[in-house]
Amino acid sequence: MTEWIGETFCSTVGWDHLERLVDIDHRMAGSEGERAGAEATRDVLDEVGCRNARLDEFDLQGWTRGNSDVTHPETGATYESIALPRSPSADVRAEFVDLGYGTPGDFESTDLDGKIVMVASNMPSYHDRLIHRREKYYYAVEAGAAGFVFRNHVEGQLPPTGSIGRPGHPIGEIPAVGVSKEVGTTLGRRFDGDELKLSIEADVHPATSQNVHAELGPETDERLLVTCHVDGHDIGDGAMDDGAGTATMVEVAKILADREDELATRVEFVGFGAEEVGLCGSEHHATTCDPSTVKAVMNLDGVVRGRTLQFFTHTFDELGDAARRVTERFDHPIRLIPREGYRGDQWPLVREGVPGYFISGVRESEGRGYGHTSADTLDKLDVRNLREQAVLLAELAVELASDDVSIPHRTREDVAESFESEGRAEGMKIIGEWPYE
Repeated sequence: MTEWIGETFCSTVGWDHLERLVDIDHRMAGSEGERAGAEATRDVLDEVGCRNARLDEFDLQGWTRGNSDVTHPETGATYESIALPRSPSADVRAEFVDLGYGTPGDFESTDLDGKIVMVASNMPSYHDRLIHRREKYYYAVEAGAAGFVFRNHVEGQLPPTGSIGRPGHPIGEIPAVGVSKEVGTTLGRRFDGDELKLSIEADVHPATSQNVHAELGPETDERLLVTCHVDGHDIGDGAMDDGAGTATMVEVAKILADREDELATRVEFVGFGAEEVGLCGSEHHATTCDPSTVKAVMNLDGVVRGRTLQFFTHTFDELGDAARRVTERFDHPIRLIPREGYRGDQWPLVREGVPGYFISGVRESEGRGYGHTSADTLDKLDVRNLREQAVLLAELAVELASDDVSIPHRTREDVAESFESEGRAEGMKIIGEWPYE
């Protein structure tokens, strides 16, 4: 058993692939760079011994970022910003309102009709849950706001990106930009109640993206999915999000290729495209995939950036038990989070009752940290974490693929009831991602 572990700690396959991905100019959904990243991932999966490595293309609402400005017309002062992906092009002049954190109560108690509203990327410690960027955006839309400014809570002059748009309406209704904590603080201090001008240029066009597929193990009808997303935002390396997940998936594939005779169930590796603009690749995959054939999903998104892994188990107790068995075998700590979640590429299958993990690194900082900013760069990651986590995740894949492990699927009704009981349905409904009505 120890030989493959030693080989993994000497392997450069995953890290080499990570460097290959971050050295692409960018991997924005629908871009040439995203295609290059997908092709490179397909090729390395073939090289490590997977079979049937291929690309599956799908149509995509393309969006390319142009210039954006936040200006105080009276003084002519202009402040750095970046358009949020899938924002419409627009020029808006309106009263500016700093709404602080932007809790649901803040939106309910403030007149935002026809105004430009700014909210923070974090939430107060006393609030019962994180309110996601898109949820805050659609609270603003529903309140009649004319524009949306998303202020980072992380220091360092880092305007945040992150998409808007609903599944049936991929381009947002009102213009939206991200600004740094420093710029947002200045705007709120100087101009709350004043008129601001918000200008955005963006190109909206037809595009294509692609998912990467490859397989190992026996040709069973049932399969275990090990997934990540290949795309990244166009303002940084996309190293943590999710170059690291793609690199780890490749390293896990290399390990399992050498342990293929231990797999009792087919393992399918999927590198999704266009995750950052609305889980488009995994949504496409779900339309071609029979959920009853999927034993479980291991979705790797944001791994490697910390030594300890955390596992959202979506209330599947058996998934938590399997992760504990593996980590106890290696005497290695993890963090289990037995709650529901609809962020990540596991969601289009989990919502149909398929057991699934969302696996990432434990973040000691609040929120995304450097994620979705230009600071998402390779220097934040450590090859030792990649190798160590690949060992744990490969062993977990063998465990889940075993005939001895059975994880019952849930009904859609059970999943819906669980989300309702956790108080997560409201946020899903306002962004148009509640699939149960």
